[in-house]
Amino acid sequence: MSGHSKWSTIKHKKGAADAKRGKIFSKIAKEMTIVAKAGGGDPNTNPTLRTLIAKAKAVNMPNDNIDRAIKKGTGELAADILEEITYEGYAQGGVGLVVKVLTDNKNRAAAEVRNIFKKNGSDFATLGSVSRGFERKGTIMIPAAEGVTEEKVMEVVLIAGAEDMESEEDGFTVTCSPAAFSDVCAALEAAEIVFDQENSQVGLVAQTLVPVKELSVAKAVNKFVDALEEHDDVQDVYTNMDIDDALVEQLEAE
Repeated sequence: MSGHSKWSTIKHKKGAADAKRGKIFSKIAKEMTIVAKAGGGDPNTNPTLRTLIAKAKAVNMPNDNIDRAIKKGTGELAADILEEITYEGYAQGGVGLVVKVLTDNKNRAAAEVRNIFKKNGSDFATLGSVSRGFERKGTIMIPAAEGVTEEKVMEVVLIAGAEDMESEEDGFTVTCSPAAFSDVCAALEAAEIVFDQENSQVGLVAQTLVPVKELSVAKAVNKFVDALEEHDDVQDVYTNMDIDDALVEQLEAE
């Protein structure tokens, strides 16, 4: 989710993520299978797969799970045929949602995801009505650390192809085109600048944010997103919510 402070939002979601390791492994495995099928199972020649493997290791996903997911993609092991589907809609406060799904049964997924929308007072919107306000970007999160200065980070990432960098109290947020994501990550590793593998990814970034200043609205949107992310077929949920910093602190305190 987008927030006024990207780092505050990540900290707020960490606890929930730690309690959902099994689902996280399953989601990464599905994505690995799709990526290996499209670009091959060798991470040396498939940079997207290489990035996913790094993400898997960052969340302590067992090597057996990683190998099995890749082999399903390359055809060495039997695998279900997965379809990628996008659903869109609105949460409280006019916050837009884009839901990415990977499923072996699109009819079941559509019915179950729609039911989550209805339970949260919403329904599917016309395809494109929400997603047109998002752009696919690489986002790399670099935590603050001794010796990691803004000048040093900027020099490394810009040469590698990054488009922009934001500085916050907790670290730096680098954005780039999807094509440059692997190069920027590799340049940071070469410069021995540690970045957050788990929360760095290629995904949708909202171009215009919807400010949320009421705690009840923020909690309702978070509840909606949590319910979607609990579903086994849901890979990613993107919102254009911009949570006020004061609300982030209240949410963390609960």
